[in-house]
Amino acid sequence: MIVGLMLILGALVLLAGSLYLIPAMGKYLEKLAKWLSSFQALIGIIAIIVAAWKWDEEAVWVSLLLVVVGLILAVSILSLLPAVGKYIAKFVKAMGALQTAIGVIALIVGIWVLID
Repeated sequence: MIVGLMLILGALVLLAGSLYLIPAMGKYLEKLAKWLSSFQALIGIIAIIVAAWKWDEEAVWVSLLLVVVGLILAVSILSLLPAVGKYIAKFVKAMGALQTAIGVIALIVGIWVLID
């Protein structure tokens, strides 16, 4: 359940600029996403921790998706790590073009995990 919630929170932050396209509730989701964006790095770090904590219990690909979402969101903090920071920053820069697609996938999978 917590994996699904973290995927949805991360997806909302990743999709902050696109949520207005959703009919009826897009305006409200965009306001929520913009508010959540102020906690972007914190959500990213928590997402990585939850993915590592729930790695065995959930499907591995769901946890891997949560790690990717967490890395994208927490790049501002993780890029400061001495040994691996520059590699994380390069990875996230490469994934930047896929941010909307990753956000949509994370939102769908997060809802699926909560329903299941």
